Amino acid sequence: MKEIAGVLDASGLKLGIVVSRFNNTITEKLLEGGIDAFVRYGGKRENLTVLRVPGSFEIPSGAQKLASTLKFDAIVCIGCLIRGETGHFEFLAREVTRGIDQVALKHGLPVTYGIITSDTVEQALNRAGIKHGNKGVDATVAAIEMANAFQQVEGE
Repeated sequence: MKEIAGVLDASGLKLGIVVSRFNNTITEKLLEGGIDAFVRYGGKRENLTVLRVPGSFEIPSGAQKLASTLKFDAIVCIGCLIRGETGHFEFLAREVTRGIDQVALKHGLPVTYGIITSDTVEQALNRAGIKHGNKGVDATVAAIEMANAFQQVEGE
């Protein structure tokens, strides 16, 4: 039996990050955490490309564009959706999630989910590094691990 598991080593990896400008107080904290994690695990800043998009709805198309270049080992998607008074939140959360999944499956590429979906700004801030870790870090660490695992599979 052969078992493959990714390692947390970003050296040599090229990472694309798609980040929403909407709710930028939160998304900038997520982005900072993701960049810090990439560098902490051996990645070089020059191997990072950050694509800024207007809102979370545009994240999947941004990820699709990066993936189509074939230049990246993984893509991290960063955004923040906060529930409002209408059903808009549910529509966006569902479509953004589906779009990210479709990019990953279409390209056979790790595309990770650093999208905060919360009921309040306080909950979002807590998930951006205040109390409950940083989802940008989590998504970047997952991207590093998956990129390494995919490389091992391709090396078979």
